[in-house]
Amino acid sequence: MGCSSCASGTQANGKPSGCRSNGGCSTGGCNRMNVYDWLSDLPFSAQQDSFKIVEVSFKNGSRKGYFRNTNNIDCHTGDLVVVEVPTGGHDIGQISLSGELVRLQMRKKNISEKSDIKRLLRLPTEKDLEIWEEARKQEFSSMLLARVISRQLGLNMKIGDVEYQGDGRKATFYYTADERIDFRELIKQYAKEFKIKIEMRQIGARQEASRIGGIGTCGRELCCSTWLADFKSVSTAAARYQNLAINQTKLSGQCGRLKCCLNYELDTYLDALKDFPKDAETLITQAGKCYLFKTDIFKRLMWYSVPGPNPPVMLRVEEVKQILQAIKKGEIPENLDKFANKKTEAPKVQFEDVVGQATLEDIDKFKKKKRKKKKNKPDETPPATGGNVAKENKPPITITKRINPNPDNINPKQ
Repeated sequence: MGCSSCASGTQANGKPSGCRSNGGCSTGGCNRMNVYDWLSDLPFSAQQDSFKIVEVSFKNGSRKGYFRNTNNIDCHTGDLVVVEVPTGGHDIGQISLSGELVRLQMRKKNISEKSDIKRLLRLPTEKDLEIWEEARKQEFSSMLLARVISRQLGLNMKIGDVEYQGDGRKATFYYTADERIDFRELIKQYAKEFKIKIEMRQIGARQEASRIGGIGTCGRELCCSTWLADFKSVSTAAARYQNLAINQTKLSGQCGRLKCCLNYELDTYLDALKDFPKDAETLITQAGKCYLFKTDIFKRLMWYSVPGPNPPVMLRVEEVKQILQAIKKGEIPENLDKFANKKTEAPKVQFEDVVGQATLEDIDKFKKKKRKKKKNKPDETPPATGGNVAKENKPPITITKRINPNPDNINPKQ
């Protein structure tokens, strides 16, 4: 999904009008895990550039970092830049956000402006870009080989992704594991095979899905790989509050964990449930106990099963509160019928015959006339010997017997 500037129109060469010549979006709204720069079109860009910290994304937004522009390099959102790395060397990333919005993002993530923030070194040269592109091409093949080596060593782990540094001197292997892993022999094998500096970093199942990406059951791209950055714990209680069936296959996402979207509307359901009566699962009547088996939270309706071969009774929340208050006072009702009769039925819609020319009775009469005409037609052919009637407008089939002129089978040439 493109941003508004890209969707506004295209140039003659077919490239979206909002994108720069290097392929980056001028607003930062087209790449994964990006923040839309809603201040880019406002006429105070000089005030924006006064903030010397920029947000840089690596590997299509799978990882982000903040870097200080101490050298006053003329760079904007969407430009590729060379940044400093804490372990030595340099890395290449794309500026995903700049200006005053970076200050807000840092405040949101509790990052102080006076903290130790690495520097933005320079704009990349052609040689830097060549080394960076070659390193990016090796990531997929390195991941497959790393999986083979870990399987040969019998380690219970999964290599989910590999990310090379921009200068090609270091590779970070992201893995998931359910138990503690001994990396001493594994790192030796990786260093011998890849001949670079190795870093192992453990991630969770949700982080792995965000790095790989995919399509969810809703038909859209995964939230964790597009905009969701903070992963909160999801429990089955969120599904129970929303009256969802506890089905593990339907409630699980691509990562195998509970879907993050279960938390999106949870606050709305909790606010709606505040006015519902507590301990209303069972209502005691003189006819027997009535059990709650269905609740419509937003319509404020509750269905109770009635003892005996009777249909369930639908009650409003106010009616259930009245019944509970009566039970507390010792006034046990005979049944729930008198409370159920208070509900107002939905108004019936008056349908109008917009055709006005034909009715179902006229159509039935027309069909009956056709059937009578077919029955009154005489058959032109007599019935066959087998009891079947010959087809209409076709002459009867006559069978002729061929007479052998030479019954004694005498050869006339003899």
